[in-house]
Amino acid sequence: MRRIIGWVLLALGTFLVVIGLMAALWAPGQVKRTPLDTNSVTKLSGNADKLNPGTGEVENIDIQATSITKADTEYSDDDVIVFENTLCLVIDDGSGNVPDCVPADDPQERLVTASTDVFATDRRDATAVNDAAYVPPSAEEKEGLVNKWPFDAKKETYPYWDGILGEAVDAEYDGTETIDGLETYRYHVLVEEQSAEVLDDVDGIYSQDKYIWIDPVTGSIVNQTQDEVRELADGSTLLDMQLAFTDEQVQANVEDAKDNGSTLDLLTGTVPLVGVIGGIVCLLVGAFLLFAGRGRRAEAA
Repeated sequence: MRRIIGWVLLALGTFLVVIGLMAALWAPGQVKRTPLDTNSVTKLSGNADKLNPGTGEVENIDIQATSITKADTEYSDDDVIVFENTLCLVIDDGSGNVPDCVPADDPQERLVTASTDVFATDRRDATAVNDAAYVPPSAEEKEGLVNKWPFDAKKETYPYWDGILGEAVDAEYDGTETIDGLETYRYHVLVEEQSAEVLDDVDGIYSQDKYIWIDPVTGSIVNQTQDEVRELADGSTLLDMQLAFTDEQVQANVEDAKDNGSTLDLLTGTVPLVGVIGGIVCLLVGAFLLFAGRGRRAEAA
């Protein structure tokens, strides 16, 4: 019986060590990738001074932004994920029932801006990919990070895509902050009075002061605030906007980050640790049972 148990433990120990080593060496590269089933709706709200083109007056309005990002599984693969994004900014009329978007000919004239975009990123480091195999020729070429940070984000400066400038700008690490029990890294993006196309075919001056809170484990954006100013060439205000994730959005992002982080920790931390340690213990006990039994039989002989 001791020999049988010993061989069983040796087999079990070998199995656990192999599983543990696979989880440690192979699993991180497989699970630390942007999931292909990504389908997110992000809500922001705020206030803005906006030029009314009809009256020529600058009006103060409450605003709501909705960003819908969905993975295109047809063109995505093991290494690259393709996204379709729609962004709509509308006037919040205080009714409590503001739609995510409205048509350009909305009778209440609530539409501020609306845009659609197709882009691709590396599933591991989250940097933009401009290969024609993934994005159409009409898609704007991007660089740097677009909609998330890499897994295991660092306390360093990252290139971050700015769609108004059409180039990547610095997102500088600005500190660590705990949000609802989740440790996040805060990054600061600052653009000061740069010449840019502030409206279709209209050149002007553009400024941006943005803070982005990142879950360092998954690289997901947890919170974001931005102060954006667009001025005409003569310095008159076109848009002066303060926008941030809603409280409900932040709470949902925190819960998602905690859940996804726990899953990653299980697959890349707990499983390898339990597998290797448990496997070694089984191997040692199994070997002891086998060789101790042989030693006693040899003494008896």
